[in-house]
Amino acid sequence: MPSGYIEFDRAEWAALRAATPLTLAEADLEQLRGINDQIDLEEVAAVYLPLSRLLNLYVSAVQDLHRVSATFLGAYAPKVPYVIGVAGSVAVGKSTFSRILQALLSRWPDHPAVDLVTTDGFLYPNAELQARGLMERKGFPESYDTRALIEFLRNVKSGATASAPVYDHITYDIVSDERVVVDSPDIVIVEGINVLQVGGDESEFVSDYFDFSIYVDADELHIQEWYIERFLAFRESVFQRDDSFFAHYAHLSDDEAAEMAKSIWQRINGVNLSENIMPTRNRASLVVRKGRDHRVSEVRLRRL
Repeated sequence: MPSGYIEFDRAEWAALRAATPLTLAEADLEQLRGINDQIDLEEVAAVYLPLSRLLNLYVSAVQDLHRVSATFLGAYAPKVPYVIGVAGSVAVGKSTFSRILQALLSRWPDHPAVDLVTTDGFLYPNAELQARGLMERKGFPESYDTRALIEFLRNVKSGATASAPVYDHITYDIVSDERVVVDSPDIVIVEGINVLQVGGDESEFVSDYFDFSIYVDADELHIQEWYIERFLAFRESVFQRDDSFFAHYAHLSDDEAAEMAKSIWQRINGVNLSENIMPTRNRASLVVRKGRDHRVSEVRLRRL
């Protein structure tokens, strides 16, 4: 049965970089890495530069199409951002992936304005989750204000100024008096575990507003290992802060912290991955699969 994807191993994908220059330095990469992400400039050159080149071609083609359409209609066409969705499990490295992609795309001459929005801001506030009995389901589809997220994307794709709530990972809650404003950039990257999900009572879905979507994939056992490693790293850093929602974990021993992280994974994040996130993988335009060493080993690109 023919696959809907073209499959590339690492070397084949890296060759598609062609002459795309590496516009990031080690100092830039240091600012973009997550707390537990292992990525170097070789990984950027082999994986991200070919993707940056592909997306640059796609963005240019869509911009040309809008200009042609406006010429045909003899009317002014508002600037419409190209929207990219990035999905995948908790702890798989979506945030670092998105930040590096944002940095590279913003260095192309035709689309210097690239905004990044995470769907964490569209989680219901903790008070609302507690009232609904959903604190243990945080990150599951029902814990998001999906209608607000869709309205935000509808405004973005209409060329209007849009704003999104801000989420604080330290306090583990929405920042009530802060918004991130998206004012007609060239590209918007929307990152979150839920961006490719469908279902519920909605007549439209978040992914309806994407021009391109990416799923960051890995074996579940590897993601669980990375989650536990990240939990241990947080215990030594952000959990030490008095305002951290997880401050009560700061003084756990190594073994206690590892067991707690494993329990959280098995009760919450692993269940969400298998039930809600992984089933969306085949809806993505591009799937990048990581090995245990965090390096991308293969890429699948959906056929046009």
